Amino acid sequence: MSSGKPFRLAVRAVILDGQRRCLLVRRSNACKAFVGTWEWPGGKLDDGETFDAGLLREVREETGLEIELRGVVGAFGFEMANARMAVLCMEAQVAGGEFRLSEEHDDFAWVAPSEMAGFELTPGAGGVALGYARQAT
Repeated sequence: MSSGKPFRLAVRAVILDGQRRCLLVRRSNACKAFVGTWEWPGGKLDDGETFDAGLLREVREETGLEIELRGVVGAFGFEMANARMAVLCMEAQVAGGEFRLSEEHDDFAWVAPSEMAGFELTPGAGGVALGYARQAT
């Protein structure tokens, strides 16, 4: 049974620091949806963009950081008004750049995986975050 909505791919980076904490960013009023919820940096791919190039671009735009991808963490899906989103989550480490938030986000936190359950995450991300926390301990 089809909802008639197209599937779109989005990507998220679980960026780790030297203490194995990951970066969460909070969606600001500049966002169209899910304002005030927390997420890993990332976003929707542009047409024809590979997921790795798109994730590097999104992280650079949202945080100023250059990252190195390390592997797949998980995936989840959710519905938006005009699309069904499939979200691929990748583990990464900082490789350069200078941290700064874009207007899409108004706060950030470096969080131990075991502490992610205390944050209101964007739809669908909670299951992947909890699974990642179990794996990281």
